[in-house]
Amino acid sequence: MGQEAIECLATNLQIVDADFPVSRFCESARAGIEPLTIMQRGVHIARALRDVLPGNYEEAVKVLMASLTPEKSAAEEMGLAGFFYLPHSFFVSEYGQDVQHSSGNDPFDTSMLALHALTMRFTSEFAIRTFLIQQQARTLEKVDQWITDPNPHVRRLCSEGTRPRLPWGKRIPSFVADPRPTLPILESLKNDSSLYVRRSVANHLGDIAKDHPELVFTTCERWLRDGASADLQRLIRHAVRYPAKQGDARALKIRAAAKGSAL
Repeated sequence: MGQEAIECLATNLQIVDADFPVSRFCESARAGIEPLTIMQRGVHIARALRDVLPGNYEEAVKVLMASLTPEKSAAEEMGLAGFFYLPHSFFVSEYGQDVQHSSGNDPFDTSMLALHALTMRFTSEFAIRTFLIQQQARTLEKVDQWITDPNPHVRRLCSEGTRPRLPWGKRIPSFVADPRPTLPILESLKNDSSLYVRRSVANHLGDIAKDHPELVFTTCERWLRDGASADLQRLIRHAVRYPAKQGDARALKIRAAAKGSAL
């Protein structure tokens, strides 16, 4: 998210909003950005957007969503180019629960539609965590609806966005303490047709295993008893790799029983 990306973002917004103040936004977004990490830059630019987009959150999001490029349906990693949309996702996570700036309306549904759209261009795994922390039950209901979405990026969000210890993302303290609310998500996605999604399920289980290894061991053993496919066996091997590397006997036994090679 350097100068070129900021200018490109401004150009995209000006295409859908002729009155968008390109110069003012670019000046604000560039100010003080150099020493920031990529995630800090995302927040910084989101705040610059807040200063120039419509004051009403829902109207501002409408402009942002209109500027998006076509969605991706292929199940591949987005790569660094996808980080172009990091400020958009931080805009939603920073301001998407603020009733005061939504004319007194609850902006939750608008935010969820935005995250759904963004995750098909970049990822909403970082942005959705704020909603899971502040409105967990409500957000999990939405995630449950997305589990059967035809787009693999959306299905992956269901697993990746709810990981207790997502790298670069906010930890979700309640899931670190008790990950059981996310287990139905993993059950639903463990045999997903997309390796991209199954790898996320494995990494999610790996997160849980750092705090609740017995829960992960029990889950994986049950899946094996139920006749795990070769793909699911690979997922299981990946899920318990960290305790196995530490020499945990039960993890090693699970990996031996799951014959599939690692993901």
